Amino acid sequence: MTQSVDTKQQRQEAIKYLQEQAPDFTPEIAIVLGSGLGGYAEKIDIFKTIPYADIPHFKQPGVMGHSGNLILGEISGKKVVCQQGRYHYYEGHSIHDVVLPIRVMAGLGAKTLIVTNASGGINMDFREGDIMLIRDHINFQGTNPLIGANQDELGPRFPDMTYAYDPEYSEKMLLMAHKLEVEIRQGTYLAVSGPSYETPAEIRMFRTLGADAVGMSTVPEVIAANHCGMRVLGLSCISNAAAGITDEKLDHTDVERVIGAMASQFEHLVSHWVEAL
Repeated sequence: MTQSVDTKQQRQEAIKYLQEQAPDFTPEIAIVLGSGLGGYAEKIDIFKTIPYADIPHFKQPGVMGHSGNLILGEISGKKVVCQQGRYHYYEGHSIHDVVLPIRVMAGLGAKTLIVTNASGGINMDFREGDIMLIRDHINFQGTNPLIGANQDELGPRFPDMTYAYDPEYSEKMLLMAHKLEVEIRQGTYLAVSGPSYETPAEIRMFRTLGADAVGMSTVPEVIAANHCGMRVLGLSCISNAAAGITDEKLDHTDVERVIGAMASQFEHLVSHWVEAL
């Protein structure tokens, strides 16, 4: 399988457009806000909000809880570029489309990526409303954003993923959570393609594989970020127990409800971590 489009040209055109919109803006930190977490944008001292629809080759999210804006601004004096919502592989976009924003944010200058999501808890000790620090991941999506001709200017053909989630960043997050008296879990995130939720049998298999939480995003972005040389902090908001753990059926509206209730704690934690970075 090869890339059907010139992703290098797409990336360059998107970067050029954004640099024209904000000529003197060079972000230090890129942030991806997952389902229900778009309200964190209100914590940013916003310089400019640019709809994805205006950015060359960006796609418009089609899922509730994903606004579809790229925000340029500051948090605690640090310049940030923030995806207010993401678009997903299961929406019919190519995997290269899914990671284009990561490559563009890296091309604007961001060296750090904070990636967030809502996920189903597989670990039996987890409860809805928990925050999980992602220590590692399992790619169960059946694809990889690096398939096709390698873009050598971004990174090597075979990037190492041993420390896909930066250990130093993770330790700083644990220390910040302790300081703020916020309970935080740690674990491995497993990504599926979706959009159907997993079956109870699949969840039992994923638990056997060592997964603590499951979702439909994040892993392609983290692979692309590592390929670009970015340092990654990953946070997953446990919005529900995964299939079969309880008798309840899964519904995306419940995800929105739980994430909304825990958003303030999540925002508090991330803001203080960025300030201390």
